[in-house]
Formats: sequence, structure tokens, C-alpha cells
Amino acid sequence: MYRYFIQPQLDKFTNSLIGYELLMKKYQNNQWQKPRYFSEIPADTISTVLVGTTEKLALKIGAVSVNLNRTQMVNPQIRAALIKSQDLLRPVRLTIELTEEPGDNGVTWETLKPSLEELIARGIDISIDDIGTGKNEIERAHRIIPYASEIKFALQNFEKDFSDADLQHQVLYWQSIAHENHMRFILEGIENTNDDEIADDLEINFRQGYFYGKPHLLKINPTDPS
Repeated sequence: MYRYFIQPQLDKFTNSLIGYELLMKKYQNNQWQKPRYFSEIPADTISTVLVGTTEKLALKIGAVSVNLNRTQMVNPQIRAALIKSQDLLRPVRLTIELTEEPGDNGVTWETLKPSLEELIARGIDISIDDIGTGKNEIERAHRIIPYASEIKFALQNFEKDFSDADLQHQVLYWQSIAHENHMRFILEGIENTNDDEIADDLEINFRQGYFYGKPHLLKINPTDPS
């Protein structure tokens, strides 16, 4: 069984909730576990659970985000579910957090671009997730930036503490890229007061992390395990 857990995203400086990220987990061995890769989740499962979840959501917020890799993005069944979910959520905007995983190498830009254009035309936003790590470097991300409305930088992907000057420099670099391209910049992985205070000093307003709220299960059926 797969279900989405929701985690808040906020504007720290206005003390307001701006959206939720939907994080897919699988129930196995009597507990909810995050899949190692999104590619492990069957396309029909993503479609069914996403639509079922959005039918339950009645949110007065700006956006709801879901994670997809490139292979899933070009899957017609998943795209149809995304479009249906956006129609159910409207006026709340659905945001696709696009990440890259092993197995995405076969998805060329020529294949990905029409999928991006179709979803954007239906009112869906694109976010570049896990920027600065893995394959989502500027050399690969630059083609997507003109189509994206958001960049996310995940502190949890780095072994360094946020007090590290080099890590702060990377955060500020990607924040500047986002601002230059009129995109939102969300810093995720903020887990304690120290992280929160450094983000204050760096004047980063959009944030996500355990410090502000842990993901919690959004049940589709009353019998779903807690």
C-alpha cells in the first residue's frame, strides 16, 4: 500500500503557510517507509493514489507539490493523473518537483520538453528539486529553468552542517539563480534552531523541514494504517 504524507512549506518572514509537499511512502513490515527511488513506484499506483489524495484535500493554500523523476514525467498515464489532480485542486496550484534518478538517462530533452509544455499549459508548475546535487547541476538544469517556477535546495543531501561557509555559499548561489530567473527558492531540510537562524541571516523566506513540521499521513480510506 502506498500513501502520501504531507509536510508544510512556509514563508518564515510573513509567518504564513504557502503549500504542502506530498511525500509518497509504502506500508510494509508494519511501518511506513520511504522508497529508495521514486522509480520503484508503479505508474498506476502513482496515478490512483495522487487522484485519491487530491480528492481528499480541501486546502486554502497556494500550492501542493509532488515528486516525480523524468521517466515518470513522460508517462502518459501519470500525466493524465496530474492534469486531473490539478483540475480537482483548482484554484490551488499543483507543483511537480522534478528530480533525476538512475534510469532517467534514456529520457532525452526532446522527449521531456513536450511533457513539460503540456503540463504547464494545464496550469501546473515545475520545480527543480535537489538542486546542486546529483545530476541536477546547472549544466543539466539550465534547459529546465525557463520552464520552471521554483528551485529547491535540500540541506539533508549534504553531510556538512549548515554552519559550514561553503554550504552557505552554495545556498546563496542557487538562491541568486532563482531570483535572476524570477523563480521561488525553497530551502528544505531545516531541522533545528541553528538552521532556522542561519536561514534568517541569509534572508531566505521560503522554507521546509522537520523544524516547522514533520510529514503526516493523509489517509484515503478510514482503514488505512496509521
